[in-house]
Amino acid sequence: MENTAQKPIIRTNRLILRQWNSTDLEPFANLNADPRVREFFPGLQTKEESDRSVSIMADHIQKYGWGFWATSLIETGEFIGFIGLEDVHFKAEFTPAVEIGWRLAFKHWGKGYATEGAVASIAYGFNTLNLDEIVSFTAVKNVRSRSVMERIGMHYDPAGDFDHLKMEEGNSVRRHVLYRLKAIEWQKQIV
Repeated sequence: MENTAQKPIIRTNRLILRQWNSTDLEPFANLNADPRVREFFPGLQTKEESDRSVSIMADHIQKYGWGFWATSLIETGEFIGFIGLEDVHFKAEFTPAVEIGWRLAFKHWGKGYATEGAVASIAYGFNTLNLDEIVSFTAVKNVRSRSVMERIGMHYDPAGDFDHLKMEEGNSVRRHVLYRLKAIEWQKQIV
């Protein structure tokens, strides 16, 4: 990974969604060590686990041109987390599928960044990748992420609720809700 400034893949009014670089590793590790950010995950990540996640995400972007993009503020260049699209890497009734997701540092919550970046990512998914559908999922109790899903035009599919196989049985965040957005629905929303 290079330390040089990366060319934006997506640019919004306030955000740059781009390939990862080595200067993102430390702030991403800090984000993944924050219990507020990881509240609806099985646990905190070590620096090594966080770095491995970055490597996987960066490799996906390198290979396909899209993925969970490192996200920075245009105004300051500060890294704030990731927003983007990714293949779902486990089997479920709704897979194969492409999901939209985000994970931002706590100090950047409540500013509309997740929504702004997600809207741009959806446009990329439908306009550039020609996807038929994008999904998103989270723990049942994750009201903040569910609110973002609804703000970006996704609808809750109760029939799609599932137990996340990557989480142990009995884990309070194992049960997940599924949200969906079809390209045809999105086209109607933007007209």
